[in-house]
Amino acid sequence: MIKAIFFCAFDNLQGPKVLHQVPADSIAPSPRSTQIPLLHFPSASQYIIPRPEFCSKLITFCTPTHRVLSHPVCLQSTSYPRNAYTFSIALVLDVSTPFASYATVTFKLASLLRTLEESSRFLSGDLSAPNTGKIYALCEILLEDLNNYCESMIPIDDSNTLNIKLFPTYPPPPPLYPYHVPLSTVRLDNLTDPNWDLTMLRVLPHINGINSVKQISLLADSDYKLVRKAIEHLLYYGCLLLLDIFSFSAMYAPTAELATFVEDMEMQEECARYVALPIEASGDGSKRHPIDGFHMLELYLSLKQGQTVRNFYIEHSEKMDKIDARRFITFGVIKGFLYRVHKYAIATSQIPRRKRNHNTKVRQKKSSSLAVEGRDDETDADLMELERFLDGTHCFDEICTELMISEQELTMRLKAIGDVQVICR
Repeated sequence: MIKAIFFCAFDNLQGPKVLHQVPADSIAPSPRSTQIPLLHFPSASQYIIPRPEFCSKLITFCTPTHRVLSHPVCLQSTSYPRNAYTFSIALVLDVSTPFASYATVTFKLASLLRTLEESSRFLSGDLSAPNTGKIYALCEILLEDLNNYCESMIPIDDSNTLNIKLFPTYPPPPPLYPYHVPLSTVRLDNLTDPNWDLTMLRVLPHINGINSVKQISLLADSDYKLVRKAIEHLLYYGCLLLLDIFSFSAMYAPTAELATFVEDMEMQEECARYVALPIEASGDGSKRHPIDGFHMLELYLSLKQGQTVRNFYIEHSEKMDKIDARRFITFGVIKGFLYRVHKYAIATSQIPRRKRNHNTKVRQKKSSSLAVEGRDDETDADLMELERFLDGTHCFDEICTELMISEQELTMRLKAIGDVQVICR
C-alpha cells in the first residue's frame, strides 16, 4: 500500500523543494501542522533530487519505517534557469512492502512526466500554489486508484493518458523436475485464449494430476525445456500444485498436520466428497457414493511408514471399495498431512564392468555370437547409465523418469548389480 506520493523539483533559490504531496503535510509539513512527517525531507533530498549523473535511474532508500522510490529526471536546455530542470515524483511505502511492481510504476510516471515537460512545459510551466493544480490532482487520483483498485487511467490532455496497473508480485515457484506431477487448482480451460503461447495450448490438455512433466512433454510432442517453462509460468501464478508420481508400490505416512484433519469436520466432509467413486447408475458421474468423514479419518490414521499403497489397499479392501485410491492419497498430500516416503539407492561398492578382448571380438564371425555380444554391450551401457544415480541423492521417481523404465524394471537392474542398498526416507 502506498503511504504517500509527492512531487519535488530543484528550486533555483531554495534548492530541492516539495511542491505537491498527498496526503497533505505527509512529507514537508507546514509550520502550523502538528503532523509527524513520514521522513525528514531535508536529509533525504540529496537522494530524491540528486546530482545529474544519478538522474534517469531508479533510486530507493529506506528509513526505519518506510521505503522511498524515486526516478529523478534532469532536462538540459538553455530555456531553463541554470540551463537545467530537475524534478522527481516519489512513492513512499512501508519498509516491509514488496516494491518490485511499484518500481515499474515509478519509472512509467517519470517517463510520462518527462515527455509532457519536453513537449509542453507541463511541469515547469505550472504556476499553481503547492498542493493545488493539475499535478497535485494527478498525485491525488493516482494514490487513491492504486491503493483501492491497483490500476489507474488518468487523462492528462487531449493527446496523453496515464495508464498504470499494479501487477501482484509472487514468490518464485518451487524447483520443477521431470518427475513432478502438476495438478491444476483452477479451471485452465476457462483461462485459455487462442492467442496464448502454442506450447502452453498443447500442454494444458495433458495436465490431469497423473502425467509427470516428462510425460506431458512426450504427449504434447513438444520440447521438454519449453514445456517446463510453460508449467513454471502456471506455477508462478498459483494455477498448479506439484505432486509425486502415484503408484501402488509407493509409501506414504501421516505428518503432525493430521491433527488439523482430526479437528476440522469441514475438511473431512470435503475429503469424503473428493475421494468418493462415482455411482455408475448416474451415467454422467455427478453422483458419488456417500462416505462418512470419520470413516476417512480412520483410514488416514491406518497409514504407516514402510507399508505400500498396495498392501494398505489389500488390508482395507472392504473400506476402500467406494474410494478412489489415487484421490485418497492426493488429498492428504495437498492438505499437507501426508508425505511421500521416497526410495534412494546407494552403491556400496564399485559396479563391476565386463572385460573383453577386442581382438577376439573382431575374429568372431557367427551371427549368434555377435548378437550375444551386442546384448552384453547394451547391458554394460545400462549399468553405466544407472551408476550415476546410485549416490543416495536420486529418488526412484527421478531414476525411472530419466531412464524411461518402470520401478519394477529398476528393481530388477539393482538386484542384478548386487551391491546396492535401498534407503527409504
